[in-house]
Amino acid sequence: MTKLALQTQTQEIIPWAKAHDTPSDGTKQALIMLDKHDFALVLWKTVSYYPEYQGVTVGFETQDVERKTTAILRILGQSSEPVGARIISHKLKGQGIKLSERAVRYHLKLMDERGFTESVGRDGRLITQLGREELESALVSDKVGFVASRIELLAYQTGFDLDKHQGKVPVNISFFPERQFKKAIEAMKGAFQAGICVSELVAVARQGEKLGEIIVPQGKIGLATVCSIIVNGALLKAGVPMDSKFGGILQLKNHKPLRFVELIQYSGSSLDPSVIYITSRMTSVGQVAKEGQGRILANFREIPAICQPVAQKVVAGLKAANLNGLLMMGEVSKPLCEVPVEVNKVGMILTGGLNPVAAAVESGIEVENRAMSAIMEYKDLIKFWEL
Repeated sequence: MTKLALQTQTQEIIPWAKAHDTPSDGTKQALIMLDKHDFALVLWKTVSYYPEYQGVTVGFETQDVERKTTAILRILGQSSEPVGARIISHKLKGQGIKLSERAVRYHLKLMDERGFTESVGRDGRLITQLGREELESALVSDKVGFVASRIELLAYQTGFDLDKHQGKVPVNISFFPERQFKKAIEAMKGAFQAGICVSELVAVARQGEKLGEIIVPQGKIGLATVCSIIVNGALLKAGVPMDSKFGGILQLKNHKPLRFVELIQYSGSSLDPSVIYITSRMTSVGQVAKEGQGRILANFREIPAICQPVAQKVVAGLKAANLNGLLMMGEVSKPLCEVPVEVNKVGMILTGGLNPVAAAVESGIEVENRAMSAIMEYKDLIKFWEL
């Protein structure tokens, strides 16, 4: 048995850790005491946080710890400035994670050693490129169903007033290389003209500026497009529950919806279906805009049949505010575009908010998409044609 002392950057001695001999199953275990409130039972895996100490490699790789690490990285990733342990601890509490400032500093020290973060003195930490890559890859099991929960969260945060035409609306954020933005605008014109979008209202920001809480990276121009979740949010405020089922590829013929040719269930996906379809070049939005036939991004929802009159009224109110998310509403308990509908439910097809961006990608433009990523004030949006 080996005893070792672990130190923080402030030179405080954190109590001891016990490293036991290797059990019969080949694993190693250790009990790390951070302070009287924080401790974790650690199972060795392939990656270690600690350097070798007297021939013993100390690891820190339980799922609970990885989840905390990911949460800290997410906080750092959302800031363009260094963030200190006190702020991180406060924000973690808002996510239901209780870590003292001392424990946060300890995690940050270990993350520095792994190259996920870098210290900038008393100002705090910044996330590194390696940290961003880890954030995208970590805890995939936790991400399953993330899209469905994200839809619910943004619907709740939507605060658009149908009468006053003001309040918060959900948006997708897309980043274009500065040198290609003018070309992208030309490529997207057809989709906006044909109405293959949720709204012609957009917002634009250059590097270092914000769209919602999202900061535009260096060398990029950010474009915010209204997300179809605006319909979810408006219906929720009207007391109408909406079940978000699928994100799909909808085939059109003679300017009318024909059938869904691809579907991804929100509750079983760790990625937004629209981003998957765009990246895989599965759309033909440009062709639909010109000829009225092809494949576009669309979303499938269901509402209780008894709520249909209220839903129709809400959709009309959204349309008056230039928020045209509904593409098609079905009949009670009847399939819609070959997608089955539950008993006493009505199917609804919503236009994908990223369709104009899909048209830009089809023309060979590089785009980084963050679907369902922010909330913005309605008054801060401008018409696409003003660009």
